[in-house]
Amino acid sequence: MRNRFSGHPLPVIFFTIFLDLVGFGILLPVIPQLLANPKSPFYLLPAGVSLSDGYILLGFLVASFPIGQFLATPILGQLSDKFGRKKLLALSLAGTCLSYLIFAIGILTRNIPLLFLSRSFDGITGGNISIALASIADITEPKDRSRNFGLVGAAFGLGFIIGPYIGGKLSDPSVVSWFDASTPFWFAAGLSAINIFSVLWFFPETLTKLKIGAKIEWLRSFHNIVRSYALKDLRVLFISIFIFQAGFSFFTTFNPVFLISRFSFTQGNIGDFFAFIGFWIALSQALFNRKLSARFSENQILRVSLIASGVCIFLFFLPTMWWQLLLVVPIFSVFMGLSQANTTALVSRTVDSSVQGEVLGINTSVQALAQSIPPILSGYIAAKILPETPLLVSSIVIIVAGVFFVRYYRPVQVHQLET
Repeated sequence: MRNRFSGHPLPVIFFTIFLDLVGFGILLPVIPQLLANPKSPFYLLPAGVSLSDGYILLGFLVASFPIGQFLATPILGQLSDKFGRKKLLALSLAGTCLSYLIFAIGILTRNIPLLFLSRSFDGITGGNISIALASIADITEPKDRSRNFGLVGAAFGLGFIIGPYIGGKLSDPSVVSWFDASTPFWFAAGLSAINIFSVLWFFPETLTKLKIGAKIEWLRSFHNIVRSYALKDLRVLFISIFIFQAGFSFFTTFNPVFLISRFSFTQGNIGDFFAFIGFWIALSQALFNRKLSARFSENQILRVSLIASGVCIFLFFLPTMWWQLLLVVPIFSVFMGLSQANTTALVSRTVDSSVQGEVLGINTSVQALAQSIPPILSGYIAAKILPETPLLVSSIVIIVAGVFFVRYYRPVQVHQLET
């Protein structure tokens, strides 16, 4: 029986995605302080463990989430087809809530294995965004999907602005004396608990026909990767997306470490910095992309934005004072925002609406796999060379993605999938 408080699912979906990105953003300022900044009062590595080992641990810790996500998200999607969106969304959010609690306890007890358990568990259970997107597809006519997915983009952008800022401030004892590195994670757990309540009480089941007898394909993520290469009309695009996302993952993993090493940034400084990046990415997607898409196709925009994104990362090496970074961020973020918005849009536009779900699922698997490998490589690269070297690698990899796209991508007609 439908809950008497249930209403339209879009507000809950928006809230879910917003809080998911807030939770992700909270991590960015704090995690580097735990393993990659010996000057931080939150540094967890015991005496005798080198900073190089900390860089390697940081890489593995960051990678543990997308690895879990790569393996589990397609399975959670299938389970939501079988048992309903509402149940799986609430279960996924419960996993996220528990993971934040485990992370906070790991910080307080200085237990690094608990940090790994937390991030891996969240990756395995945290399929809330993919389930939320499936819910939108359930209730939205094809002609309205662009508008509703635009709301999703707004939730992403707003969450990524607020998350790092909150993470930086809630972990800063100079703001409130009892704040420490665990505080943002208690806060994130509280937000997740509120989100679970909102789903249980206000979210109506959006899937009208459950696939009760459907068998679960446990290796769907690997099948998606094979499928991404088999699809002739999407092969070049998926390869470009994989390389681009891998390059961006090099950047996000060790950019905070770069800021600590070169400019002695605190967690508060890093939170403000990433909030500033999030603001410009959101502005890029909401304003600049809308104006450019009225005059140019996704293909035309990506031919410029992909290469420009990689080139702009080189600019981060030029400032000698922290405030000069503020001149670099808008340029970098605009091109990055254009690249992120138009890769997804181009994937969606290339195929018929009847296979949108399958193709977007494949795209999710491609991106999760791309985000799994670079953090581990970044840790070893930083340990063996310099902490800023992963940014140089990021720049080169993203430029390669752009050159590959320009050289090999050719627009195709919208049609059913063919191998």
